[in-house]
Amino acid sequence: MAVVAVQQFLCFSESNWRNITRPCVRLHTAILLRSRKRIQYSLISCSSSQTPEADTQTAESCVNLGLELFSKGWVKDALTQFETALSLNPNPVEAQAALYNKACCHAYRGEGKKAADCLRTALREYNLKFGTILNDPDLASFRALPEFKELQEEARLGGEDIGYGFRRDLKLISEVQAPFRGVRRFFYVALTAAAGISLFFTVPRLFYAINGGDGAPDLLATAGNAAINIAGIVVFVALFFWDNKKEEEQLAQISRDETLSRLPLRLSTNRVVELVQLRDTVRPVILAGKKETVALAMQRAERFRAELLGRGVLLVPVIWGEGRETKIEKKGFGLQPKAAEALPSIGEDFEKRAQSITAKSKLKSEIRFKAEVVSPAEWERWIRDQQKSEGVSLGEDVYIILRLDGRVRRSGKGMPDWQQIVKELPPMEAFLSKLER
Repeated sequence: MAVVAVQQFLCFSESNWRNITRPCVRLHTAILLRSRKRIQYSLISCSSSQTPEADTQTAESCVNLGLELFSKGWVKDALTQFETALSLNPNPVEAQAALYNKACCHAYRGEGKKAADCLRTALREYNLKFGTILNDPDLASFRALPEFKELQEEARLGGEDIGYGFRRDLKLISEVQAPFRGVRRFFYVALTAAAGISLFFTVPRLFYAINGGDGAPDLLATAGNAAINIAGIVVFVALFFWDNKKEEEQLAQISRDETLSRLPLRLSTNRVVELVQLRDTVRPVILAGKKETVALAMQRAERFRAELLGRGVLLVPVIWGEGRETKIEKKGFGLQPKAAEALPSIGEDFEKRAQSITAKSKLKSEIRFKAEVVSPAEWERWIRDQQKSEGVSLGEDVYIILRLDGRVRRSGKGMPDWQQIVKELPPMEAFLSKLER
C-alpha cells in the first residue's frame, strides 16, 4: 500500500501542483512509517513537484520538523534538521532551540562531547538556563557522563567560554544561606587597606629609627607598629581568601543539591517524580552499596517500619554498578511512554501545580516506605561526587540522610543504625520538623 501511495503521488499532473503542500508530505510520511527509505523517497518526490515558495525552508520549520522526527525516534534525521536550522541564519530563540535539541540527539546517540559542545554554545551565546539541562529527561543519559560533570563545573565557575548565568543563580542562593559574607569581605578589604596605608607611613619612620639621630622615633615602638600592620594585612588577606574558598565549597554543594533535587524516583504506584517534588513531605534515606549490603539494611529497617514512617523516612536503595548494567531501549527521547504519562514533574508548569494542596496531598498518598531509583547511573554519579567532597573512598558503602527541605542532613560510611535514626529524627508533626521545611 505504501508503494502505491508513492506511485499515485508521482502521477499528479502539473495542474495539481498547487495542492501538494507540506501536510501532504506528512500524510505520506504517516503512511510510510514502516520504511525509512521510502519516507525519504516520498520527501524527495514531493520537493520536485513543489513550487520554490512551498519548498522554502526556515530555521523554525526545520526545528519543528526535527522535533517531530525525534519524537518518533528518528534521531539521525532529526539531527540533520537541527543542523540545517543552524545554517539558515536563525534568530537567537531558534538557534537556542536548534542547539539544545541537537544536544539531545547527540546525547541519545551516546556522543557526550558533541552534546556538551552544543550545550556550551547555547549557554554562552543564547542564554540557555542550566536548570533546563538538569530538568530534561531527554538528557538523562548525558547527565550520567563525565562530560556533564565537566560542563556543570564550568558553569559553576563561570567564564567567557560558558557564561555566568548558572554561577549568578548559585551565588544568589549562597547569599541567602550566608547573608553576611559580603559584609565580612567589605571589612576585610577596608581593614587591609587601612593597615596598608599605615604601613606605608610606618616604614620610612622605621628606617629613620634604625639610623638614629636627633628626633628619631623609638625603634621598638616603630618596629612594633610595623609588625602589627604587617600581621593585620596577612590575617585579613588570609581571611578574605578563606572566605572565598568557603564560598566555592558552598557553591559546589548547592550545585550538587540542585542536581540531587532533579534525580528521578519511581514510587510504589509506578509514578515517576523528581526528588524536589517530595520536599516537605519525606526525609529520603539513600542507601548506596553492594546488593547484599543494601538488602540487609532494608531488611533491618523493616523492624522499625512504623517509627520510620512516622518520621517521614523514605528508603532509596542504590546498588553500585546497576547504572552501568542498565540497557537503554532506543525508542525515542526521555522516559518510556508509561513512565512519561505518570511524570507530571518535568518542566516549569509542574512547579506551579505542585504548590496546590490537592497535588501535594495526592502525591503524599502515593508515597510508601521505599522508592526505586530511575536512571541509576545519575544517582551513582551524584553519590560519588558527594563521597569525593567528604573525603570518602569512592565505591564504599554509604548512607545519606536528607532533610525535609531536600538538603543533606548527614551521611556516614556503611549502613545506618535504624534505632539511632529513630531517636535522632523528630516525628513529622513535631515542631522541629516544621523548622526543617
